[in-house]
Amino acid sequence: MLSLSPTIALLLALFTVVSYAVHPVEVRGQDFVNTVTDKRLMIIGVDYQPGGQSGYNPEAKSDALSNGTVCLRDAALLQRLGVNTIRVYNVDPTVNHDECASIFNAVGIYMIIDVNSPLGGESIDRSNPASSYHVGYLGRIFGVVENFKEYPNTLAFFAANEVMNDVGTSEKNPPYIRAVQRDLKNYIKKHSKRTIPVGYSAADVRPILKDTWSYFQCAIDGKDDQSRSDFFGLNSYSWCGEDATYKSAGYDILVSMFQNSTLPVFFSEYGCNKPSGIPRVFNEVSALYGKDMTSLSGGLVYEYSQEESDYGLVQINSNTTITLRKDYDNLQSQYNKLDIKLIESTNSTAEEIKPPKCDEDMIESDGFSKNFTIPDPPEGAEDLINDGIDNPKVGKIVQIKETAVPMPAYGSTGQEITNLAIKPLPNDESNTPNGETTSPSGTGSPAAPSPSKKGDAGRVEVASAWGVLVAGLLMLRIWF
Repeated sequence: MLSLSPTIALLLALFTVVSYAVHPVEVRGQDFVNTVTDKRLMIIGVDYQPGGQSGYNPEAKSDALSNGTVCLRDAALLQRLGVNTIRVYNVDPTVNHDECASIFNAVGIYMIIDVNSPLGGESIDRSNPASSYHVGYLGRIFGVVENFKEYPNTLAFFAANEVMNDVGTSEKNPPYIRAVQRDLKNYIKKHSKRTIPVGYSAADVRPILKDTWSYFQCAIDGKDDQSRSDFFGLNSYSWCGEDATYKSAGYDILVSMFQNSTLPVFFSEYGCNKPSGIPRVFNEVSALYGKDMTSLSGGLVYEYSQEESDYGLVQINSNTTITLRKDYDNLQSQYNKLDIKLIESTNSTAEEIKPPKCDEDMIESDGFSKNFTIPDPPEGAEDLINDGIDNPKVGKIVQIKETAVPMPAYGSTGQEITNLAIKPLPNDESNTPNGETTSPSGTGSPAAPSPSKKGDAGRVEVASAWGVLVAGLLMLRIWF
């Protein structure tokens, strides 16, 4: 039997009874606002989907938030990077996500969850939206709500992503997206203890961008229109290369377009990787979080892990070790320059702006829907909304029993990152950049990746004395 010293035993007892949680966030006008501190949450985020679409495998009960050890590894690196939010694209509502959600919660990182997936029947079909809007589909997305509604770090849900990706798809789809938003919000209203924002993630298709925003931000039935978006995400890749500027990237146009928005607008994806062959320098970060763009609510860099599209901040090796790319270093350097006091200041006029009433005249482009008659819920949906889905898998925050990352991680120069661990934050804080540099100086050769061994990416379940000691020392350092 393991014998613990009095100090370690005290830290073990302390750590296992203390549970921290970030404060829930709500929408107030143009801002996301902490419901307790009243500080603005400016999204400093990263899109998180290790394995890409193939990382979502319902048959194996596997998705980006299903493995606690993987989340522990990634949360430690994302916390050091300085992010406060991740976006997760594909989740299985029948899987337990408690460990991962609790790990990200402990380090002050919020989650924006997409309710859809790339599999058939699990999203709105842009080519025939009416055929895909049925009670089976709603049951699936309501399951995602049930799964994530109890986590205080669930920031929001995306009802859809880039359904309108050209002018042709903007005719029939908008009313159905508003219908899905309405159904999600009505379900949340009846089955969640708190309001959780629901919105849309749009492609940056300039001919229809303004109309898309106008369509989703307007109110059809007055103040309580449930089909209206609570926020608007934009997947924007207009800032490309080291020579790009605020004006050449068209950021000034976006600011002008959204400055009078009646809901929060943020980049749900950004980080152009052109021209190819060079690490991204992320000099758009200083503009996005600078004084000229405070009317927007930040953004999420695409993406955490290196996949086929070549946007990764890190390389995940076959043996679950990880190597930072130069993109990670550059983004961290940019984050460390941010004026946190400025970006946490709320917009004093935001709550005074009322949403416009929906009207055909607000749509400027030919072909975009001017239909504000939202489809009725499909047969059986009202009962599902009122009574709830059968046998929901409702998540809950659990104690984190391990803080030290068990697998090696390497900086961009090959040197191993020592003592990599999450640092649970006190006082319900959200994470912020802290000025550190994660990649060690010097050069080295990371261990060659090898096939994963059984247990390499096992779940975080049992506390180790060393992990608790590290956590305790880190917490004592914060407190004193």
